[in-house]
Amino acid sequence: MGVIISVVNQKGGVAKTTTAINLSAAIGQKGKRVLLVDLDPQGNATSGIGINKKELGYTTYDVIMGDVRPEEAVIPTEYKNVWIIPATQALAEGEIRLTAFKNKTLQLKKALLQIKDQYDIIMVDCLPSLGVLALNGLTACDRIIIPMQCEPYSLEGVAELLSTVKRVKNSTNKNLQIMGIVFTMLDKRLTVNKDVMNTIKESFPPDSIFKTEIPRNVKISEAPSHGEPITYYDPSSKGAEAYKKLAGEVIKRAQSADKML
Repeated sequence: MGVIISVVNQKGGVAKTTTAINLSAAIGQKGKRVLLVDLDPQGNATSGIGINKKELGYTTYDVIMGDVRPEEAVIPTEYKNVWIIPATQALAEGEIRLTAFKNKTLQLKKALLQIKDQYDIIMVDCLPSLGVLALNGLTACDRIIIPMQCEPYSLEGVAELLSTVKRVKNSTNKNLQIMGIVFTMLDKRLTVNKDVMNTIKESFPPDSIFKTEIPRNVKISEAPSHGEPITYYDPSSKGAEAYKKLAGEVIKRAQSADKML
């Protein structure tokens, strides 16, 4: 049985999709089977891992609408041990249509449970909101990863997200837990970055924060435009090394989570 991990933050621009893509690739390189699920109508995880959205058949939209079985929407990527259920702008219509469903936040969970045992890790890239699609991501997963940029407004965003996580845990997903917060686009030369990071570390237990920190790195920014994860685009870069280390932490925590499920 695999572990479903949602990468979540309702604040945009925190390297959420970047983290979902690069973690999926790095975990795949370590020999684990990974399914990346693009749950964002922008489809950035899809294009960022080298998939041409103009050539797609079934997508996440078809899966959450219940129109196709999830395995029909899975396509292979060019990268070792990584598959994807892609997304297009059509998923925005899903956000609207889901409001009429009786179990509107359970659609993704029902789908992923059908294929959960085929992968070691299913990585869900959630859109930057706390709407019905994001709630599907939170309801479907076993653990969440919260990418966080160390800026003042990020603190407010995490507080709001944790409130939502608590509500989901009390209603539709009692086993939901935070796997960890990961600091992204970090520049320790900036006082504000250091101050926010220290505040978070004082506010959360040490085991709820990943030891690996993702630095601000130009190669990480360049990789998506080439449709490549950083560990393939520039394997020796500081960004690639950081995501490889983070992948090791995630695998270890996923194995612990798997024993608890």
